[in-house]
Amino acid sequence: MADKILSKKSLGQNFLVDHNIARKIVALLDIKSEDYIIEVGPGTGILTQFFFDLKNNITAVELDQRCVELLKRKCEKHANVEIVHDDFVKLDLERLKINTKQEKWIGNLPYNIVSSVLFKMLDSYPRVKRAVFMVQKEVGERIVASEGNKSYGILSVLMQSFYQSRLHFKVSNRVFRPQPKVASAVISFELRTDSRIECPMPDYQELIKRAFNQRRKLLRNSLQSMISKEDRKRIPFEFNRRAEEVSVEEWKDLSRHLPQKMMHL
Repeated sequence: MADKILSKKSLGQNFLVDHNIARKIVALLDIKSEDYIIEVGPGTGILTQFFFDLKNNITAVELDQRCVELLKRKCEKHANVEIVHDDFVKLDLERLKINTKQEKWIGNLPYNIVSSVLFKMLDSYPRVKRAVFMVQKEVGERIVASEGNKSYGILSVLMQSFYQSRLHFKVSNRVFRPQPKVASAVISFELRTDSRIECPMPDYQELIKRAFNQRRKLLRNSLQSMISKEDRKRIPFEFNRRAEEVSVEEWKDLSRHLPQKMMHL
């Protein structure tokens, strides 16, 4: 139990109860005076409490009505913190009326929404300058994996293409209530200034997804509906490989040879 709220399995809730770890997570966000902070799934507010004394504007988006009521009581004397009752994954961020392009996101993410939150972050690129999330350890390792690693996949390429991704430390399941069956990890994302992706974001995502969704196939086969045989001959890229053999930098280089008119989506 955390703040007298029982977790709901349907929401994937496991409440962090270690304040020292919470403090370390918030410190990794490296908050500056101009930052607008969005907290994803604040739960009972173990991270939120560290924002109370800041002058920054904070928006915390929480789905569980019980947690929303608790958070509003905790935040009633802190005008800089706004509690929004909504599903962050489905939320139209334009509703928040953020008046800056200097966003930073943070959250202890339920394991079942990690991918959805990361894709939402990519959709918000480049407004999100930095993010810090606690995720399932295996997911964190997948995000920072490099080519040739069996964990290397769609999230690895997409997040590393646009953000410097770093796994900082692992977290035992003993610091949660109830205890999850898996360990967690804290990972940060810092906006890259050298992304050099020259095709639209949806096209780049589709390229990576098609390549890895058929990861046992050679790229000349898995990408044939997007890149014709004639085009493969002119592009300086080795297509007789599988997706996991291609580095992030090579994927980015390939994107520069894919005009939008070639993308048959």
